[in-house]
Amino acid sequence: MLSHKQIWGAIDALAARYGHSPSGLARAAGLDPTTFNKSKRLGPQGRLRWPSTESLSKVLHVTGASLDDFVSLVSKANGSRPPMRTVPFISMKDVQKKRVFDENGHPIAKVWDKFAFPDIGDERAFAIEISNDVAAPVFRNGHVVVVSPSAELRKGDPVVLKADPGCMVMRLARQTAKKLDLKSFNPSLDDLSLPREAIEWMARIVWVRH
Repeated sequence: MLSHKQIWGAIDALAARYGHSPSGLARAAGLDPTTFNKSKRLGPQGRLRWPSTESLSKVLHVTGASLDDFVSLVSKANGSRPPMRTVPFISMKDVQKKRVFDENGHPIAKVWDKFAFPDIGDERAFAIEISNDVAAPVFRNGHVVVVSPSAELRKGDPVVLKADPGCMVMRLARQTAKKLDLKSFNPSLDDLSLPREAIEWMARIVWVRH
């Protein structure tokens, strides 16, 4: 049985993964900023309050996390610290101006630094520091995103991609055999539709730290 502590712990972990406080996550999802506050988790006489399915749906949508991702966080919400590993790390501006991958799509060691992060189970994972606010308000300048090249890409996933226009953080809206439709996180910027041959690589964002 899922416990009250596990559910709220998973929401806290989801907020931290995408660089938010619980109130910041609620605000990003279009909810009242106090929705996930600790003071809202207990009612009169200590009665347990649970997050609504609507609020969970909205935070999954704004972060791009899947229900499976959330369930995984629920199972880990027992106070234990996740195992750590070191992944290759580089800034987004350096991804755009240097040859940083070999012919197999792996980071070239001498160009990349190292970054300690929770182990996500992908030996090909790497980290990129966001260098601007073009993906704000979800991903901001200074946030570090860990991407998983091995993760299956699904509609709604947040992704980092290298294409003819440069290195970008977008949301995958639709993909066909010939093209990909990408939605901007920043409402002031246009969405994109790119042919597959214009994309050098694309990987799903699975963790964020700020």
